[in-house]
Amino acid sequence: MRESRRPCPPLPGDVLRSALTLYLDVHSSPEPSGAEERTARVFGDRLAALGLEVTRGVGGHGVVGVLRNGPGPRVFLRAELDALPLAEETGLPYASGNGAMHACGHDLHLAAACGAAELLAGTRGEWRGTVVVVGQPAEETLTGARAMLADGLYERFGRPDVVLAQHAAPLPAGMVAHGTPRAPVTAASAALEVTVHGRGGHAGTPHLTVDPVVTAAAIVLRLQAVVSRESAPGEHVTLTVGTLRAGTAVNVVPATASLGIGVRALSEASLDRSLAAVERIVRAECAASDCPRDPDVTVATRVPALWGATAETAAVRAAHTALFGPERVTDWPPSAASEDFALYGGAGEVPLVYWMTGVAGARQWAATGGRVPPNHSPRFAPDIRSALPPAISALTAAALDRLNGPSTA
Repeated sequence: MRESRRPCPPLPGDVLRSALTLYLDVHSSPEPSGAEERTARVFGDRLAALGLEVTRGVGGHGVVGVLRNGPGPRVFLRAELDALPLAEETGLPYASGNGAMHACGHDLHLAAACGAAELLAGTRGEWRGTVVVVGQPAEETLTGARAMLADGLYERFGRPDVVLAQHAAPLPAGMVAHGTPRAPVTAASAALEVTVHGRGGHAGTPHLTVDPVVTAAAIVLRLQAVVSRESAPGEHVTLTVGTLRAGTAVNVVPATASLGIGVRALSEASLDRSLAAVERIVRAECAASDCPRDPDVTVATRVPALWGATAETAAVRAAHTALFGPERVTDWPPSAASEDFALYGGAGEVPLVYWMTGVAGARQWAATGGRVPPNHSPRFAPDIRSALPPAISALTAAALDRLNGPSTA
């Protein structure tokens, strides 16, 4: 294993203050997937102020900043722009009040990326190559990476030698966790949109209707057997009916009911089997209800499981161990969470390195016994003063390790 050739530079106070200012700004003004106009502008302006060549509007609101420093590896750093449509309940003085929330740590990722870019811009004598900072929209809907790639991300900004990303996790701040070669870091997943077609009518004459709400309820209950009775325990399949919408009035049987269904699995084969089972159950329940039309079943999004590149992940993990010490670097077990970051790897042509960075303060961790509010909770609240500095340092150390490595270009 090659050791990192350059240590991570110290974190100056002005770099930390700048990153913290960006974090507080973005956290208090979150924008959901596809609507990240202000966030993209703020992020792009910050990169431009650091001297990066900034291109906006890539794949939607995507932002790309390029920092050139002679011949050498081309290293991409990816962060996400979007927030969740969730009302924040943290009680923080900088909490959002607009009905959206950075409940997954994307604000931390953006601040860390800008901090790393500032460190790299100020230490050009320590590395050679090109750094490309990517602010990706619409990660939460699993559509942003695909849109940026379809808009020519690699054709316009060069094919990367590696793409690096980190993600906030309910671990103690200052810890990082890497996946292992034996399992994916995150799961493959798909989101389905289902419409059940009934026959609407008066609630007082239910015999003249076909109630799609009853059919939808039967579908929800029967779908639970996909995991409990059709999947082996070791497959780690999850299935969630996240939305169910029907009707406008209590005295009207609606004509349709819509369901949003999410399926996750650690392998493509398990995901394929589960999706086939979902469609079979939906169609069978509609037939059992004598629905006048077949249901509409659409796979809205699908992403593969995320596997880190073995050699590159080992090298970055070694750099993190040298930076933080072995007691603060650990393994990350395969997660049922999903990410569209895997798409940056294509069919394995581009190496990916992805790790988790802790966000829980020492007091919070001790007081809760480690049961801190997780990502996507309305109470998710990183201890930003202890979480942001190591996030900047971890990303910078990983970038320097790869920038000082061989280029495949």
